[in-house]
Amino acid sequence: MSVEIEVGPENATKAQPFLDVPVEKEQPKGFANPKMQRLAVLGGVVLIAVLVGLFLYYHNRESTDDAQIDGHITPIASKIYGKVANVLVDDNQPVKAGQELVKIDPRDYQSAVDQAKAALELAESEAQSAGVDVPRTAENVASGTSSADAQLLGAQADVAKAEATYGQAQTADLEYAQANVNKSMANAALAQADLARYKPLMERDEISKQQYDAAKANADATASALKADQEKLAQAQRNVEVVKAQLDAAKARVLQARAGVEGALADRKQVGMRTADAQAKVAKVAEARAALDAAQLNLSYTDVVAPVDGVATHKQVETGQIVQAGQGLLVVVPLQDVWVTANFKETQLRNMHAGQKAEVKVDTYGKTFSGHVDSIAGATGGVLSLLPPENATGNYVKVVQRIPVKIVLDRDSVGSAVLRPGMNVDATVITK
Repeated sequence: MSVEIEVGPENATKAQPFLDVPVEKEQPKGFANPKMQRLAVLGGVVLIAVLVGLFLYYHNRESTDDAQIDGHITPIASKIYGKVANVLVDDNQPVKAGQELVKIDPRDYQSAVDQAKAALELAESEAQSAGVDVPRTAENVASGTSSADAQLLGAQADVAKAEATYGQAQTADLEYAQANVNKSMANAALAQADLARYKPLMERDEISKQQYDAAKANADATASALKADQEKLAQAQRNVEVVKAQLDAAKARVLQARAGVEGALADRKQVGMRTADAQAKVAKVAEARAALDAAQLNLSYTDVVAPVDGVATHKQVETGQIVQAGQGLLVVVPLQDVWVTANFKETQLRNMHAGQKAEVKVDTYGKTFSGHVDSIAGATGGVLSLLPPENATGNYVKVVQRIPVKIVLDRDSVGSAVLRPGMNVDATVITK
């Protein structure tokens, strides 16, 4: 303890005597120091607490750095052959769904559309004409059938009438004429016999000449009547032949009418043929319409549009280039729909399942995003590779395999961060 003394005679009386200052004892060094002991105990407690905390923290967590961002990589290819008229997008340019990316020269395909339209109009015209021809043919066939049936009925009636006339001419008329001839022959024979008897009597004047003349006139009259009846008989016979000819003609008309009916029945097949032809024309209309749709579809393919929102990249097309059907032009990557594919070791999947919380640290941003396990692949990455390994007998080496696990990030956690497919990340799954 020090005392401050002011120098001077006037302050001599104020001077105070020196006080005894106690001397501190020297503290023990090293671990014998109680303070070090307390610090050591406290440090041990803290270390144990940290170790316990780390154990509890990592005990239910499975992590891997073999993980990357994945997304829907949408390749854009040409569906037709043609010359590129214009490229409307640059590499790494944001695009919207439906936005035109590449324009292919449409003139050839427009010409094909025009030709298809003309073919469709022609097919429709032919189909309409065939449709009108079917009912007209049906009406004509129906009319022809009715006429043929009527002619057949008329011919059959004529045959019946001719048969009746022929029967009458062959029986009653002919027999009547024959009977008249027989009667006239008898009368003529009697008159001749009377005349032959009267002639000697007249010569002997036993009868008058008047009686003889009357007998001669009677003989002449009976001879004339006989001749007339014979003519009538001959006429009756000719009538039989005429009626027979008429009957044959009527039968021939029946045969002709039947042929007409059969022809009318055959004409009915024309209705079916016309109907089939009309149906074929209608089918050609459908074919022409399908060809027009195909031509219009090919024409629409001249406008190559983006199927989804995203970023156009990997552009491989230039104006004036000739492209083939199926040739790749560029790629559209939708950055809004991405996920994480984490390849965990098979030994890490014991307690892992869909729905568990996950944390993803992205190297680009140096921060961690939250998410959840969406699904676990059904096979290892080696099996799903292009050339899966074949473990032949004798060269097998057991290697811990990795299985892809899909982790979906929470949109609220991602915020405005842009995650591009292929970026490396560290993935951690909280198993409990």
